[in-house]
Amino acid sequence: MENVLRPLIVFGGSLVVTLVLGWLVDRLLIRADGRHPETPLWDLLRRCRLPLQVVVLTALLRGTYRQTKWELIQDHKAGIGQSLTLVLIAASAWLVIRIASAAVESTYARYAATQSRDPARVRRVRTQVTLIMRIVTAVVGVVAAAAMLLTIPGMRTLGTSMLASAGIIGIVAGVAAQSTLGNLFAGFQIAFGDMVRIGDTVVVDGEWGTIDEVTLTFLSVRTWDERRITMPVSYFTSKPFENWSRGGPQITGSVFFHLDHNAPVHEMREKLHAVLRDCPAWDGRAWSLAVTDTTPSTMEVRAVATAKDPDDIWTVRVTVREQLIAWLAEHHPYALPRIATSPAAVPPADYHPEHPAPEPPLTGRG
Repeated sequence: MENVLRPLIVFGGSLVVTLVLGWLVDRLLIRADGRHPETPLWDLLRRCRLPLQVVVLTALLRGTYRQTKWELIQDHKAGIGQSLTLVLIAASAWLVIRIASAAVESTYARYAATQSRDPARVRRVRTQVTLIMRIVTAVVGVVAAAAMLLTIPGMRTLGTSMLASAGIIGIVAGVAAQSTLGNLFAGFQIAFGDMVRIGDTVVVDGEWGTIDEVTLTFLSVRTWDERRITMPVSYFTSKPFENWSRGGPQITGSVFFHLDHNAPVHEMREKLHAVLRDCPAWDGRAWSLAVTDTTPSTMEVRAVATAKDPDDIWTVRVTVREQLIAWLAEHHPYALPRIATSPAAVPPADYHPEHPAPEPPLTGRG
């Protein structure tokens, strides 16, 4: 009977203590969230309940599993203890990452609420927070993996030999991972140098899109047709690119028309202003229409308008282009470009390619 009660008390008691502790912590966090609604920290910390319970349960079993007196456990107590230690280290790393994530997200949420009038600064902080969390996750993961290896007796000798040859390994790793390390340092430069932010509108390699994701090694650009372009972060530190959100989201767009020289430029200017007044995407800051170039057959007319962000300038440009072309086709069709043609000359009836007509004699003095 004792062989049954002892394991039941050990495992059942550990499970009950874990569930009760998790429930108490959750109640305390709910009460703290109700008292401090201005910060989402306490509600975010509730996501740590599961890793906390895993840590507590593993720690309790690690300290009490020998008391079960089971023959199976007694025969494999070293392996069981080692396994529980590894699970405890991994669960602790999981808990630390969850706590750090809650703290960072809470700080960002409070900052975003106070800086709602400056979206560029909010995007910059969001990019930095994302990269900081990735760094914390990587560091905690490496430390946890190292701690797990140090608990394995067979790995301690390997670790000592690796430390003894750290200089040679460091040189080899530095040469082999030169591009990876370059991307890593470029990620830090982007995060804290404020070169690009999540949500910025950029043009890279002729593609127009929005920064969708930033990591320590690559960036993801979402194009207008929902494609994702993944690029190494070193691209943005070594090559020029267009950032339409830099210095403010306001932007100026232009539309070019190739028209006949008789096009009514003055009336086009008045029509452009009327089209912009009826376009909600136009911000009203500026507009213009002028002849910017001419060729023997056409002239180039440029219409310029402004908008509050890149998305609106796209709407403004297509609206101006569509409505002005429709207006010209309806009221001034002669203004549209034309290609002058003439009928081809008809050869004489007696013409034959193999026997061309003789050339007329030359006149004048010899």
